[in-house]
Amino acid sequence: MMRSITLLGILGLLLATVAPPPADAAASAKKYEANWASLDSRPAPAWFTEAKFGIFIHWGVYSVPAWGQRGKYAEWYWHDMQDKKAPTWKFHERVFGPEFPYQDFAPQFRAEMFDPDAWADVFARAGARYVVLTSKHHEGFALWPSAEASRSWGRPWNAVEIGPKRDLVGDLTKAVRAKGLKMGLYYSLYEWYHPWYKSDFAKFRDEHFFPQFKDVVTRYKPSLIFADGEWEHPSADWKSEELLAWLYNESGCGDELIIDDRWGKDTRSRHGGYFTTEYGQVGGNQKLEGGKPWEECRGIGASFGYNRNEDYDQYRTAPELIRLLVELSSHGGNLLLDIGPTADGRIPVIMQDRLIEMGKWLKKNGEAIYGTTAGPWRKAPYSGAATVKGTTLYLHVFAWPEGRLAVPGLKGDILGVETVDPTLGAAKFEVKEEGGARVLYIDRPRQLDLAATVIAVRFRSAPAVDEPPAAAGEKK
Repeated sequence: MMRSITLLGILGLLLATVAPPPADAAASAKKYEANWASLDSRPAPAWFTEAKFGIFIHWGVYSVPAWGQRGKYAEWYWHDMQDKKAPTWKFHERVFGPEFPYQDFAPQFRAEMFDPDAWADVFARAGARYVVLTSKHHEGFALWPSAEASRSWGRPWNAVEIGPKRDLVGDLTKAVRAKGLKMGLYYSLYEWYHPWYKSDFAKFRDEHFFPQFKDVVTRYKPSLIFADGEWEHPSADWKSEELLAWLYNESGCGDELIIDDRWGKDTRSRHGGYFTTEYGQVGGNQKLEGGKPWEECRGIGASFGYNRNEDYDQYRTAPELIRLLVELSSHGGNLLLDIGPTADGRIPVIMQDRLIEMGKWLKKNGEAIYGTTAGPWRKAPYSGAATVKGTTLYLHVFAWPEGRLAVPGLKGDILGVETVDPTLGAAKFEVKEEGGARVLYIDRPRQLDLAATVIAVRFRSAPAVDEPPAAAGEKK
């Protein structure tokens, strides 16, 4: 992660006149215009591309019913209950009654067991480098004291006025930053049933969306903004370019801010600070190209919000999640892994378990993830994936073959081979010429890691192979 005027200071000023400024300094000095060409020229902060692993949190009024069909998003409860023939409505009718409106869940969203310091401790133990909280999902309920939310809805519709009676965004932001992690905010542009959204979109945008967005940004100065709910209008109708020019030039968030690509139905995988995929799907029928960083978001199960209808088999195991992180890193991406806390403010134990087990692996093998770039292969020539950092090639082996691991096609002088986790034992190796090609053979270590055994191959110069590297986001 990205973490006195004397003679040294004067020398620095002199050097600045002849050397180009670092990317972040250039971003700070530049003023961005309200058009995509200018906005897209803003460089990504180094911390984001180095972080690799973040925690997504979907938490809101939908955490009270906490129900969805298996394989569906539970946070879409209010939307899905509108279909009176669908399972969500049938569940609602049976459990809460046909006369119980969704809005009446708000007082039950109390978060009485919410301990932001304990949450932040879990995230740090997980090895995550950043956290993204849903400040407001499509239901419109705000997790901070948003005056716009309650005023425009005509009822208490934020977490300070009803339900928890506390600033959830502020409390978690403080705790996360105290652990040295970056704090980001998810923000939904649209709201399903806002009284102005369907009847007067311009009023919704100018009198609700714009001032509310500026309020949450100026209050908490997030390092990342994950916009969503953009798909019903193009970015021109949302006036996204105007808003983002304000964000970059006037919000005070600074150079470490990065934004996603969800600012209008025309922007996914085209515009923004980084591109997003969701459960492996690329938005806008586009390819991940153009030199932008990218990030995959998904839950540990099939839902983002907590879903009481999911059982053990819907949750990925810790080794599966570790391998997912490895595979994404091997293609140059980040993993934003979601948890869905309960309405009373607890992170379900099964989610804590998955995160902490990932953290144990990262504590031993983190050098092969953090700060790495994409591996050199489109498809690794063994069961696993690869990442690169400097002159080191990291082989993440998911299933070791019988006998020795064979890695063909490597170029350059190999200085050494070792296990990244030394407790697994040594990794003896041999390089052979076979049929005009070089093959690296690595003996099986004394012990293998259940998720991924990581072997560091140290080269004299940057690692290279006979095959071209994988494209961003390309699936194996």
